[in-house]
Amino acid sequence: YGYAGLAPDAVNPPLELAAERVDDIQELPGTILGSSRGPVPAEAMLETLRNYGVKILFTVGGDGTLRGASALAAEIKRQKLSISVIGVPKTIDNDLNWLMRSFGFSTAVDAATRVLDAAHCEAKCAWNGIGLVKLMGRHSGFIAAHATVASGIVNFCLVPEVPFSLEGKNGFLNVLEQRMQRKHHAVVVAAEGAGQDLIQTGGPVERDASGNVRFKDIGAFLKAEIEGHFARRSIPVNVRYIDPSYTIRGLPASAVDAEFCVSLGQHAVHAGMSGRTDMVVGAWNQHYTHVPIKAVVESRKQIDTQSPIWQTVLNTTHQPACMIG
Repeated sequence: YGYAGLAPDAVNPPLELAAERVDDIQELPGTILGSSRGPVPAEAMLETLRNYGVKILFTVGGDGTLRGASALAAEIKRQKLSISVIGVPKTIDNDLNWLMRSFGFSTAVDAATRVLDAAHCEAKCAWNGIGLVKLMGRHSGFIAAHATVASGIVNFCLVPEVPFSLEGKNGFLNVLEQRMQRKHHAVVVAAEGAGQDLIQTGGPVERDASGNVRFKDIGAFLKAEIEGHFARRSIPVNVRYIDPSYTIRGLPASAVDAEFCVSLGQHAVHAGMSGRTDMVVGAWNQHYTHVPIKAVVESRKQIDTQSPIWQTVLNTTHQPACMIG
């Protein structure tokens, strides 16, 4: 269960990865190791590593996992111990800097694309049908963008990196109305972090055990706003809201991800055995790389609105580059 499993008072002892235990791991979704949220003091984790005689620690996860790994590597260095800490990038959000992609991203995009196909079917099967899908992506909209391009049937892709407004001539609702007048159906995709500035709550900011802000539900918010907008204009619409949530990541790895993960694992072992530490294995420009954890987590990778992927999204959806009224 992640760093919680390295606490001296952990509920379960570390799991020994014997050959028979991992024999069919490639067929399974999720993680046989488990995961957790919340910090564990580096000194406490180091005590566990010393007790078990661990010389190489592989940390598999995203930016939170890697920050913890770097803190642990710093404590190891301070105590002048010979323990290597190697990070393996596993996050479906694909938001780690200096890495072309992370393990899990391709699988999530595959799953998200199938959800979009269902939303398109629901939208076309009803007069003035609107298929509204919320996908994971708190600060980076890579899943929404790549699934949009892969599916080819999305009309509006809303991501955290691109602000939009609801009202006004160029606002989302007016542009959506124009689309409905022309085609009488539409598919809208929203990353979970999109449009958070539009949701007025006035309440205190809620956080999870790791200190991450709990985002408001942009999907439910947009559904209500869309239905209200068309009701005020006496235009009947049928909004089908789909929130696949964690189902897009609770799947066995796709072939692309499985192949990528094997290479990441092999390079991680080579890095640890050669004495490197406080680093992440990754891929860049067709080469596998060793990147300092500090460089990976000092800022978050997000969609560049001038990048080919976002320009392809705009060309695919035909949505305006700016939807601010």
